[in-house]
Amino acid sequence: MGVHNPQNVVQLSANASVDVAQDLMVFSMSTTRDGSDASAVQTQLKLALEVALSEAKKVINSGQLDVKTGQFSLSPRYGREGKINGWQGTVEMVMEGRDFEKISSTAGKIQSLSVAGVSFGLSRELRARVQTDAQARAIANFKVQAESIAKGFGFSGYTLREITVNANDVGQPFRPRMMAMESRAVMADAPVPVEAGKSTVQVTVSGSVQLR
Repeated sequence: MGVHNPQNVVQLSANASVDVAQDLMVFSMSTTRDGSDASAVQTQLKLALEVALSEAKKVINSGQLDVKTGQFSLSPRYGREGKINGWQGTVEMVMEGRDFEKISSTAGKIQSLSVAGVSFGLSRELRARVQTDAQARAIANFKVQAESIAKGFGFSGYTLREITVNANDVGQPFRPRMMAMESRAVMADAPVPVEAGKSTVQVTVSGSVQLR
């Protein structure tokens, strides 16, 4: 006895994309210290971090500019004989938020840490809003496609069987516009120049319909 396969079932897929300017900046700053005494190196790192945090905390504004500490590492440095001959450590501070101008100007005022990296993306609120828009467009495209297929084969319409919705966003390649760091003193109190790009939020609606 053979397996009964439903007739007049069509598999199809439709998608929609929405381009949006990135509204979230993640700005990391760090410094490295080394020396023969682990405690001294650790103290230097903590001081560098405290100085940076005191500057950043002046302008903290939830969602617009938030500050957090990143990695804090301390590891031994070995000589040729395999014995410890010193210590090296790194400390990091991360500023993130939607106020690009405030973040970059604050970074320019911080002298105890150097720029380690800048990235951009979408805030949770913007991603949800744009994803809803893209999803509505993808569903509309799916319905138009299903209706067209049904009519093309001489059916009056269709009913949904299974539907899957997938969403993702892709950031465009980013190249930070940053000054050369050879003269940090020249940059004192000057905003670090950066520029955001765009992200594309794409939603794909796929599934099967029963022609009727």
